[in-house]
Amino acid sequence: MEHLTYVFKGGTRPLVRQAEVVGVVGSGNLEVLIEAAPLNGDCSITVATAAEGFGAIWQAVMTDFQARWQLMDTRIAINDMGATPAVVSLRLDQAVETMLEGR
Repeated sequence: MEHLTYVFKGGTRPLVRQAEVVGVVGSGNLEVLIEAAPLNGDCSITVATAAEGFGAIWQAVMTDFQARWQLMDTRIAINDMGATPAVVSLRLDQAVETMLEGR
């Protein structure tokens, strides 16, 4: 198992809801847990993945995700069992859309 951590500063969009789980590891091989957290405006993303050696790809997907959403005070945990980058992006977008409902 490889564990990766990404921290993004300068986000401008807070979450509305407190916590959400999107997907399960057996469904598309990916689970995303997202929650509002007091992180001094940062967005922190941790990844636990069975596919080792893909740090550069994860970095690109996480950077693209944060550029799209500009989240602040958000903690995201990803449990991955080999999902493709497209599935990762889809699940992340689903999680954020769920957390921003009502805005």
